[in-house]
Amino acid sequence: MLEAAMGERADGRWAARLVGVSTPRQNGKSQLIVARALAGVLLFDEQTIIVSAHQTDTAREVFQRLLDIIEANPGLERRVDSVMKAINREHIRFKTGQVIRIKARSIAGGRGFSCDCLLLDEAQILGAAAWATILPTMSARPNPQAWLLGTPPTPDDDGEVFTRLRQAGLAGRDSRLAWVEWSAEPTDDFDDPATWAKANPALGVRISVEAVESERAAMTDDQFARERLGIWDEVAVKGVIPDPSWREQADATSLAVDRIALGVECGPDLAWASVALAGQRADGDWHIELDEDQHTKGRGTAWLVPHLEALVSANPQIRAVVVDVAGPVAALLEQHKPGKWRFKGTRIEATPVKVAELGAGCPAGLDGV
Repeated sequence: MLEAAMGERADGRWAARLVGVSTPRQNGKSQLIVARALAGVLLFDEQTIIVSAHQTDTAREVFQRLLDIIEANPGLERRVDSVMKAINREHIRFKTGQVIRIKARSIAGGRGFSCDCLLLDEAQILGAAAWATILPTMSARPNPQAWLLGTPPTPDDDGEVFTRLRQAGLAGRDSRLAWVEWSAEPTDDFDDPATWAKANPALGVRISVEAVESERAAMTDDQFARERLGIWDEVAVKGVIPDPSWREQADATSLAVDRIALGVECGPDLAWASVALAGQRADGDWHIELDEDQHTKGRGTAWLVPHLEALVSANPQIRAVVVDVAGPVAALLEQHKPGKWRFKGTRIEATPVKVAELGAGCPAGLDGV
């Protein structure tokens, strides 16, 4: 971990601006977060460190671990100036002015994440909208580092960000990304304790062999592979664009910062919907991504309008929400003025795409990939 994540470049900045860690549950991610947070204060002179988990309970668990270590070490405790324990305002301020803050993303969303070191637990459920809001807040820092730590996403998790990060790490596409993973191979013997040890560095310490034996008996092969062996589900989606071609264009650090627009589409039976995002990057190049896709999750379209409201509210740089008013998405729209459309029950304007624009845009996008 130290070699992969904490290496420095010749100019003294972190070699890895992004660090991804995937490991099965109960293997010490929380201890790793606590160690990195304290190292930021004591060794690296980082002024603001933020520890975040999706849920309040998980975030407070890390906070309590920090307090336990500090209170057990008098020399460290003497460095502390104050401690705030109010929910989602938790922080430890040191006499140097440095601070470790704790945030639950379910409450904070993507707000208030400007820091030198960001430690994001439960990264397997870090949504694309929250990540797109969080990442730019660190850009003004001279030497920022963000850690995303989690387990392999389940089919019900919003694991797009974590999955994209892993794909970039395994492909070696990003020189500023460190990816660290503990996992077995799908071809390994799931009943062999040696396989369990490969994926679980805490086996025999925090995790007993007997506990894993019980899990093996109680879980399906797919569940055991993901939850205890750290094996990721295959990402296999058949589409117009060949999967290898799409993956070659992936860039986990790419970010749209200007001229941002959303595109919305629904299935003919309104059983699914997708939201895409496009915009210009700081270097002038263009960025596109699939922001949210419910094609296979069976959630229909009830989630769509609240999701758009949250996106537009949190991102004032979004200029338009583009739709095909002649398509199925029209069921979610209302015409409030001649030629003017908006999503029902909201003030979100829908920008109709013309047939000629749609006809030119689709092949242009395909050719670009």
